[in-house]
Amino acid sequence: MRRRAILAGMNEGMRVVAGMDPTMPLADVGAHAARVEALGVDALHVPETIHDGLSVALLALEHTERIEVRTGVIVAFARSPMLVASTAWDLQRFSGGRFGLGLGPQVKGNIERRFSVAWEPPVPRMRDYVESLRAIWHAFQTGEQLDHRSPSYSFTRLQDFFNPGPIDHPHIPVYLAGISEGMCALAGEQADGFVAHPTNSSPSVLRDQLRPDIARGADRVGRSIDDLSIVAAPDLIAGSDAAALVDERERKRRLLSFLYSTPAYRRALDALGYGDQASELHRLSRDQKWDEMVAVLDDHMLDDLTITGTYAELGERLLDAYAGLADAVLVNPPEGDTADYEAMVRALQRG
Repeated sequence: MRRRAILAGMNEGMRVVAGMDPTMPLADVGAHAARVEALGVDALHVPETIHDGLSVALLALEHTERIEVRTGVIVAFARSPMLVASTAWDLQRFSGGRFGLGLGPQVKGNIERRFSVAWEPPVPRMRDYVESLRAIWHAFQTGEQLDHRSPSYSFTRLQDFFNPGPIDHPHIPVYLAGISEGMCALAGEQADGFVAHPTNSSPSVLRDQLRPDIARGADRVGRSIDDLSIVAAPDLIAGSDAAALVDERERKRRLLSFLYSTPAYRRALDALGYGDQASELHRLSRDQKWDEMVAVLDDHMLDDLTITGTYAELGERLLDAYAGLADAVLVNPPEGDTADYEAMVRALQRG
C-alpha cells in the first residue's frame, strides 16, 4: 500500500502540501504551521536557507497535531548521517510519527565553499547516505550492533549510552530531491518519495523526464514507481482575483529569470525548447544585467513555465495538469482571505 494513501486517509485525490517563507522568523513558525493545518492541507514543507531545517521542523511539529511536517529539503552532505539520524528519530518520537525527512545534495560550489565539505559525486554518496541512515535507525530500534560500511561513510560504533532506543513509528519516510537523471533514478531505487524542484515540476518535464528516470531506478531493485510519493512544486501565478494575478505575473517573471540563469537548472529549459534562452540568461547573470534578464523570459515562455489562476480556478487546473503524474502538489495559501484556497484544497483531495 502506498504511503500517500495511508497519510491521506485513503482518499483517491491529490495530497496538498503547503510551504513557508524561508526567511520567516522562528518566532512565527508555530503560528504559520497551525494556520496551514487549519486550512486542511496534508503536509507542510520546511525549507532550509537561512534557518536550520530540522530546528524549524521541530517548531512546526510542536504547533500541529495532524499534518506531516517534512524538511523540504535539508542539505545532506553538510551533516553527518549519524547526527541527522538522531535528530530525525527525536522528531519522529516527539510527533508520534508525523515527520518526513527530505534530503538534497546541493550544488558543488555551496558544498565546497559555503559548508567547507569535500565534494564527491553526489549520486553514489547519497545512496550511501540513505543506506547509512537506515542502518543507524535499525540499530536504534533493535539494539543490534551497528556495523555499516560504504565508500562514503562507515558507522561501526554505537554504545548503549548513545542509543536512544525504540520508538512506536520507526519507519521515517525519506524523500529525495534532485534535478539530474541519476538523482531521480536513485529516488526510485531508495526513497519513499521524490520532491520535484520548481524547475522540473512542469507536467511535460515530469512526464517525459522525471517519471521515466524514477521508474528506471525503481525497476533496478524490483520496485514500482507507484511505491513512491511524487510531490510536484509547480511555479504558480496565483491570486485572489484578476488584478492580483497581473502583479504576481511580473513578480514571478523576475524571479524565474534569475532562477533559470543557474546552469544546473537548464535541463528543464532544454526539454521545453528554451536552451538558447537558458544560455542567454546565464550570460546576462554573469554580467549582472538583471533588467535585461527579465526581457528574455517573454510571455510565451512564462506561460510554459507556470500555471496561472485564481485560487477558485487552481483546483481544476492542477488536477488536469498532474493527474497520473504526481500524487501531491505544493500550493502556498494567500495572506488574506482563504475561503477559495480551502475550497481548492478540498477539491484536490477529492480528485
